[in-house]
Amino acid sequence: MSSNTTGPTPWRRLGVSIYLPTTLSFVGFGAIVPLVPLTARALGASVAEAALVVALMGIGSLVGALPAGVIADRFGEKKSLVGAMMLDAVCLLICAFATSEWVLAGVVFVIGLSGAMLTLARQSYLTVAVPLAYRARALSTLGGVFRIGNLVGPLMGAAVVTVWGLQAAYLVAAGTSLLAMVVTLALPELPAEPDSVDEPVRMLHVLRGHARVFATAGVGASALMLVRASRDALLPLWCEQIGLDAATTSLIFAVSSGIDMTLFYVGGSVMDRFGRRWVAVPAIVIMAVCFALLPLAHDTPAVALIAAVLGLGNGISAGVVLTIGSDLSPALGRPQFLAGWRLTTGIGQAAGPLLITAVAAVAPLGLAAVTIGAIGLAGSGWLWKWVPTTVGRAHP
Repeated sequence: MSSNTTGPTPWRRLGVSIYLPTTLSFVGFGAIVPLVPLTARALGASVAEAALVVALMGIGSLVGALPAGVIADRFGEKKSLVGAMMLDAVCLLICAFATSEWVLAGVVFVIGLSGAMLTLARQSYLTVAVPLAYRARALSTLGGVFRIGNLVGPLMGAAVVTVWGLQAAYLVAAGTSLLAMVVTLALPELPAEPDSVDEPVRMLHVLRGHARVFATAGVGASALMLVRASRDALLPLWCEQIGLDAATTSLIFAVSSGIDMTLFYVGGSVMDRFGRRWVAVPAIVIMAVCFALLPLAHDTPAVALIAAVLGLGNGISAGVVLTIGSDLSPALGRPQFLAGWRLTTGIGQAAGPLLITAVAAVAPLGLAAVTIGAIGLAGSGWLWKWVPTTVGRAHP
């Protein structure tokens, strides 16, 4: 089914079948993420081992990117979503009753794998199901749901842990995954693509055929992901360096996240009306300038202002990387292409915190912030050159 020919009605029906289960699963996911290192420590892990357990979730997400494309192509988006949510629920139940930090580590890695499947299948489904004129708003809303989960999830987790204990949080998260799976069963099946063929599409063939796209627009999107991911690492570290206490740091971050969460639909509307780069480029420039100015912020009001503007840049860019990837994806081999796109941009997302760590190990933290800002400004020029200028320009 071509997403260019359907009317606006079908995507409105996806509110229950896509966004509700996504919200449920990401609220559960957000609830347990801060608890994973605490669980690892309770099982006897050292601080370094607990940090490794947390990192395994992100590693699993990267490792799972390409297999997710193969699975989505083989079984379809709906079955892939249902299967991944069932796997999530099983993994969360194992986490609740884990007796060893190594069991926990293995299960957390698998949760990362299933997370890659969930993200790719939702993106692939919306790419086909939603009319092109509404694509950016649909995918920006998906990005906004991720943010809602990151905000609401930890609050729910804190409440559950306070009343029933650490184990209960995993059980509740398993319950939200199962409920999300049940709701996803209402998702309508997509008709076959008109260009589909009987022979299976090879992952390597798709990646080779679109290598130039990954090396051009993909690198630009990866730079945007790098800058976005750096906020979570740099902002708390800078607050600590200038002497702000944990409560003040949390409040500053909450303000930034609150602004972030409210702007996703605005960014999607701009992309649908004026083109993708009119959000991607301003967003990365805004955040790059904020990081470049961060070393000049030495008190609470200054840091809070920069954090708020970072929230603005991050908020309007919700879903932009998903949207650009969907625009460039071919009808034949779409899941495989989106898997390669996710791997490319995921490397940028993982590189941000690692780069900050590397620079801060040999130089002042302020230089790390300026470095991220410089990468962002360079990435803005790259995005301007390679992101399609017209709405919905698809890669052949």
